[in-house]
Amino acid sequence: MPALLDISFSVKQGEFITLVGHSGAGKTTLLRLLLAEEAPSTGSVFYESKDIHAIKRSHLHTYRRKLGAVFQDYRLLPHKNAFENIAFAMEASGRTDEEIQANVPEVLGLVGLRDKMWSFPDELSGGERQRVAIARAIINQPEVIIADEPTGNLDPINTYDIIEILKKINAAGTTVFLTTHNKGVVDSIKRRVLTMDKGKIVRDDAEGKYSL
Repeated sequence: MPALLDISFSVKQGEFITLVGHSGAGKTTLLRLLLAEEAPSTGSVFYESKDIHAIKRSHLHTYRRKLGAVFQDYRLLPHKNAFENIAFAMEASGRTDEEIQANVPEVLGLVGLRDKMWSFPDELSGGERQRVAIARAIINQPEVIIADEPTGNLDPINTYDIIEILKKINAAGTTVFLTTHNKGVVDSIKRRVLTMDKGKIVRDDAEGKYSL
């Protein structure tokens, strides 16, 4: 059985889309296709009318700079503090020291962690680590944020704090693509919901709720 089958959908700039489905439904594979980490065996994935899997590997970084990714396990560098984790993403994009010094404190303020700037990941709570991860994802002003189960390891209070941050980012014009198993989160967002089952999109609701 293929991981995905007859998947076809489009995303408008500035949308907030939640992707739901049981484990094994194909959500992670779909995200890996969007991030150009896997290529489809048939079909194409387009971004602004360009087939991203036709882009030369040496030029993929140009596409990926348009995306910011947030994961359940944070993926912070353990030996770098919050400032350095975010600065590292800027350095990889060729930003100047002056830009780093100006922008990192600003984005940490946006996620409510300006006072944790010099803290290392093991000194932060799960919710704080995810805030740093979000700050790192948005520091280079991507057009799309892909958030794969970003609240999966968090308690209810931190979960809704993270969702509010994502909604704030979306309100500023960034497209957000979120996967979650949390029914309460999906129902509270009240935006477009794609439901997957056995590798297919079985529902596409403009103002959907969690329905599996």
